[in-house]
Parts: sequence; structure tokens; C-alpha cells
Amino acid sequence: MNTEERQLTEMLHRVTPEPPRRVTVEDIAFRLANQAGPGRQARYRGRPHREPRLRRPSWGRAWAPALAAASVFVVAGAATGLALLASSHHTPPSAGPPAGNTTTTSSSATGTPASTGAAGPVTAIRGAPWGAGLLDHLALLPASLTASGGSLYALTSQDLVRINPATGTIVRSAPVGYPLQNPPVVLGHTVWVVLSYTAGRAVLTGYDAQTLDQVTSVTVPAAGQLSALGEGVLAAGPDGNLYLAAGDSVAVVDPANGALVRRIQVPAGSAGSVAVSPDGSRLYVGISDQGAVVFRLLTYDLTKGGVQVGVSRMAIGVGGNLIATSAGVFGTVGSGMSEWVWFAPGGNLASASPVTHGGGGGLPSVPTLAGGAIWIGGTQSLACADPATGRVLESAPIPGDHGVAVYFGSVAYAGGHVYAYYLDNQAQTQGVAILTPPVGCTG
Repeated sequence: MNTEERQLTEMLHRVTPEPPRRVTVEDIAFRLANQAGPGRQARYRGRPHREPRLRRPSWGRAWAPALAAASVFVVAGAATGLALLASSHHTPPSAGPPAGNTTTTSSSATGTPASTGAAGPVTAIRGAPWGAGLLDHLALLPASLTASGGSLYALTSQDLVRINPATGTIVRSAPVGYPLQNPPVVLGHTVWVVLSYTAGRAVLTGYDAQTLDQVTSVTVPAAGQLSALGEGVLAAGPDGNLYLAAGDSVAVVDPANGALVRRIQVPAGSAGSVAVSPDGSRLYVGISDQGAVVFRLLTYDLTKGGVQVGVSRMAIGVGGNLIATSAGVFGTVGSGMSEWVWFAPGGNLASASPVTHGGGGGLPSVPTLAGGAIWIGGTQSLACADPATGRVLESAPIPGDHGVAVYFGSVAYAGGHVYAYYLDNQAQTQGVAILTPPVGCTG
């Protein structure tokens, strides 16, 4: 800890007394972000296939000296930023099918078989957390790896792919054009992709989980304007329905026939992120107001037809990537150069606490729920947290490669093993890595 960090720590303890413990700069920045006040500086996040998003944390003038020191994290993140591959340059999303709420079934196979390849040895990654080793070289979109039914699924620049977790190779692929960078959502035997999210409508396309043949497509008209700040706009509920952030409402869609079951209205703003609790009783909706630099979290009681039962806010700007657990909700806030994952017990941001600082280099630090734990990657550390309390159970640093940041993220759990997407731009290496995390992460 340098002199500036010690001064920040002392300042924070004078303002917010708490039991003695090691206070990190990311803790300080998180608390600063919750102080109301006029925004001062524009920050941008760049991601493949999406326009950079303006993030202007709202911090008061009294905290200006502290922010000058806290900004060291942003500068460091930018200095070690990863240049994304040329194949991930932004391209406008495809137009999708005609407007209207329709469901279609394809009679022809769109899934393309790919060579499974021989199960080769795992390539060791020097200094990697928890003995991570590279299974195979794949160019995937960050934050798109997910798992279900013993398979891994992800998005490339133009395809949905199914990956054999034993070898890390692609066994099936389906062209999807340029979809919204939202992780594939697996519901039953169907993998759902947000194929288009523009022009007042969202197009959801379903693919067979084994063959990746396209089996259905649903067009959902938006009520009001779709959020330009959406992060995690589609989620599956335990009731078998899909929940979509659709303008000033959340659209509940029956995937069996594409019917709109109902709309849950969102007051004052466009829904940008959704999550449903494991028991199906709670719906969480995130709204980012870029103009007011405020992130709001709304809670709805689904057992009572979607009645709003809670609202809280954070003066931080853009947030999202919600993950619901039985005890509350996890999400992200901040800039792509300096991003935090937080946990809000019961969905109350007033009680929210930072879990870990993980983002950097313009790459996301998105929480995932896998194998009974919350996993958070990024360019700083790889960690697992208790889904009931948000407490970090285990954490390992991610060393850089000759001063350039290395990324581990999108942690997924399949066949009793833990996987993550790995990217080392210095070595021009990326793909699926297999990890052996400590027992504290897997129980």
C-alpha cells in the first residue's frame, strides 16, 4: 500500500468507522461511488459489437482529493488494457425477422458439425490462478461462456457454439450474425440468443441444445424505448418462462409458443438487466439512467403477479449483469477500466457491499453462478463468493504477461469441473481453460 492509499484509508475510517481490517482502494472507490453529487468525468467501456457506454460516476466535490488517488486504478487498467482481436470490431446487428410477436420453426438444420478433435493434453499457463490450463484455442466473446447439461456454450464473433468440456473443442456451431453480447440462456433443451435488440423490438432465437439447429424465433415488441445500456437483458425463470428487459417493462415470454404471458411495468426508465430468484418468487430489474448518473434496482413479487415491493438506488451510473440468489442479488457497476461486483442483500442497494474489483482493460468482470458459488473473474483476480452473503471464499491473483493484463472470466461448471474463458493478448492466446479451484469454492 503506497502513501496515497494509506491516506485514503485513514480518510475513509474517519468518515465511516468500522472494525479494523485491511481496506483496499476498490472498497474506497465503491463507497465513494455511493456519495451523491455532480458527475465530473466521462468514462467509456468498449466491448465487441456494442457501442462504448458512457459511465460517469457521481462523486461530490468533497471527495475530489480521494478520487485523484483512486483514479490510479483506472490509469493502471488503461495502461495494461487488452487490444481486442480485429474480428470483434463493431458491426450493426442483423435486422431479424419482421416486426410482430411471432414464433417460427425451422425445418432445416442450421447447426454445423465441427471436428471434435483428439483429446490432447492441457497446456499449462504459467502463473495462472488455481493451476488453470488451456484446453484449446478458441476466439470467444468475453462474458459469453455458459454451461448446461454437460456442455459448454458460447458466442464467437458470428456464431453460437457448443463446446466439448473434455477437450475444449467446438462440436457444433450455428451462425447467428452479430447478436447482442448477452450470454446464451439455456432453458430446458433450448439455447436462447438475443439475435437483435434494436428498432423497438427484440428478436430471441432458440437452438436445439445438442444439434444447435434453429428451432424457433420470437419477436418481442418493446413497450417504450429499449435500453442502450442493457447488460444481461434476458434471463430464464424456474417457471419455465423467459424474462426480457423490453423498454419500460419486462416481457414474460412462454418459450413453448412465443406467447407474451404478461408485461411487468417499470416506472421512469428502460429496463437494462433482469434476474429471477431461484425459487421464482422475486424479479430484480436494473435501470441505468445515464443522464442522472444513477443506477436503480427494482424488486417485484412474482407470487403476487409482479407487484413492485422495493426500489433502491446508487449514484454510480451504469450497472447491470444481475445474478439472483435466494438471499439477494449480485451485479456490476463502474467503468470497463475499473469495474466492481457488488452484492445487495434482499435486493437493497442501501446495504450493498463490494465483493471484488475485477475488471480492467475494457474487459468485463461479470459474476456467474456455477457449482453452488458465485464466480468473479477479470484482469485483477479470480474469486469465488458465498451466494448467501457475498463474502469472498477464495481468491487468487491473475498475473500479467510482461506488463500486459491477462483475463479469466465467464466461469462455468460442467461435468464436475470448472472452466473459464482465458485471454492473453500479449501471447496472442485465448480459449477455454480448465481450473482446479480450492475446496472452499466447490464445497
